[in-house]
Amino acid sequence: MSVRKLKPITPGQRFRVVNGFDTITTDKPEKSLLAPKKRSGGRNSQGRMTTRNIGGGHKQRYRIIDFKRDKSGIPATVKTIEYDPNRTAFIALLSYADGEKRYVIAQNGLKVGQTIVAGSSIAPEIGNAMPLSEIPLGTTISCIELRPGQGAVMARSAGSFAQLMARDGKYATVKLPSGETRLILLTCMATIGVVSNSDHQLLVSGKAGRSRWLGRRPRTNAVRMNPVDHPMGGGEGRSSGGHPRSRNGIPAKGFKTRSKTKASNKYIIERRKK
Repeated sequence: MSVRKLKPITPGQRFRVVNGFDTITTDKPEKSLLAPKKRSGGRNSQGRMTTRNIGGGHKQRYRIIDFKRDKSGIPATVKTIEYDPNRTAFIALLSYADGEKRYVIAQNGLKVGQTIVAGSSIAPEIGNAMPLSEIPLGTTISCIELRPGQGAVMARSAGSFAQLMARDGKYATVKLPSGETRLILLTCMATIGVVSNSDHQLLVSGKAGRSRWLGRRPRTNAVRMNPVDHPMGGGEGRSSGGHPRSRNGIPAKGFKTRSKTKASNKYIIERRKK
């Protein structure tokens, strides 16, 4: 992992910090694992804009990722480490012993030529996926399932990881990237290691146009709107805008929106940090 600061030969490069891509081994994806990706531009089926600030952007193709890691006991060799435009983490192309190829989220330290495997009764090494019941306590894990067979849903973005704290009965206690500590069934799968591209948070875009390439349109500050458009709009001169709240009037900065009767509340031991 490394980043590069560019020389300011143009205004847009003055503060630009780019990824070194020193772990990337190829720029040509596996064709059999590509799928078309249609853009909505924030419009619904009737052509009306339902989500603001979305539109444009470079054309992308979706990489089909294996989040379930359900090829149990079959070893796979890492063929390439690749960039994926659809996520912050890098991805790894695996070639299984039976000839099948699949993409998975790459972990830090995963190298081309390395052999990884998923399933029970395997070594807890980087890139291996196994049930929480067999992972040693204190291990750093990522790509965690919330329900058995669902596929990884937690700790999937660049540089994120969780920690296996304890086991009790049929549940494991896991400390998540948000700081939340919760119970997860022991039969759920997780991958050993930290998600790759941990320097992603250090990148600086350098100019507004780079956001447009990513499909993000300009966002108007709420205080600069009219009262008809936002609760914080209006006023004479540079008025502060009142209490911070969303366009629907829901207060920000500490207002809790999670339901007190939500079924999964009983699995949360400690809430995330404010």
